[in-house]
Amino acid sequence: MSDRAGGTGRTGGAGATAWAAAGWAAGVAALLVVLPLAASGRLPDRLATHWGSGSGAPDGSMPLWAAAFFPALIWAVLVLVVALARRWTGAGGWVAGTLVSGAVGLAGAQASIVRANLGHEDWRQADSVTVRVVVVIAAAALAGFAAALAGRRKAEGAGAPTGEGPRLEIPSGERFVWLSRASNAWLQLIATGTGLVAAAGALAGLGGLIGAEWALVAPFAAASLLTLVFSSVRARVTGQGLEVAFGPLGLPVRRWAAGEIESARVEHRTAAQVGGWGYRLSGLGTTVMLRGGECLVIRSKGKDFAVSVDDAERGAALLNSLGARRSG
Repeated sequence: MSDRAGGTGRTGGAGATAWAAAGWAAGVAALLVVLPLAASGRLPDRLATHWGSGSGAPDGSMPLWAAAFFPALIWAVLVLVVALARRWTGAGGWVAGTLVSGAVGLAGAQASIVRANLGHEDWRQADSVTVRVVVVIAAAALAGFAAALAGRRKAEGAGAPTGEGPRLEIPSGERFVWLSRASNAWLQLIATGTGLVAAAGALAGLGGLIGAEWALVAPFAAASLLTLVFSSVRARVTGQGLEVAFGPLGLPVRRWAAGEIESARVEHRTAAQVGGWGYRLSGLGTTVMLRGGECLVIRSKGKDFAVSVDDAERGAALLNSLGARRSG
């Protein structure tokens, strides 16, 4: 039995990722600088920035301005090194993991330093940060792993389909895979912006600048997560049917078995027709609208589901051919 891969379409992935990454990197740098400066009135002139491993007591300090800008400098160097390494090696799976882990680690460390020094007149009186350091390291490792997993996700599969619409001849004994991705730069930028607002609120709370303002953090965090999830999509046709996965981690996933798909076709749809961008419900059924133009549309259980991806005609043809094979 042999395998054949169908076409793969991508829409706006590189540009969207570049803009979102640039905005996110700048936002992280700003948060690192602003956090201690915003609390300057409640901090000593020098901040404790190092604690003894044995005693847990502060044994090193920096002026306030240095404590504000030094982590941002480390972040800028990290971003530059990763960007150059990415350009030279072409490898991408580790980039997201490194940057996300670094951002969480630096931001958590900065918040811990501010919180430990807050309300003290001398840096030697700063509180211990041992517990916070452990939590920050764990959070950075977990975030880095999740981001690396998202960056390394690749598709594989096998496929073919039913109904009126285009068809492809699938030789007996061969397996086919069709894969197409799409993303929306504006939705990714919105997710980045709302995520930075949530991060700023969380860091301010952890740093002791404000109370636990979850009423502020939670809505922005939820908006960022939902927008990010529905800002990119991957559609895959295999011998088992259709799979549509959302977001950088490919979760959540919607699946239709080949026998459940009554027909597949291609339609031209716009955001105005379906009521906006993202995951939309309208008189046309359910549409994952990331860019106007051709959409892969399937009909299952009397309802339509559409996803705006490139090379939709090939995907529809494979689904229809698979359906014809099964019914035959």
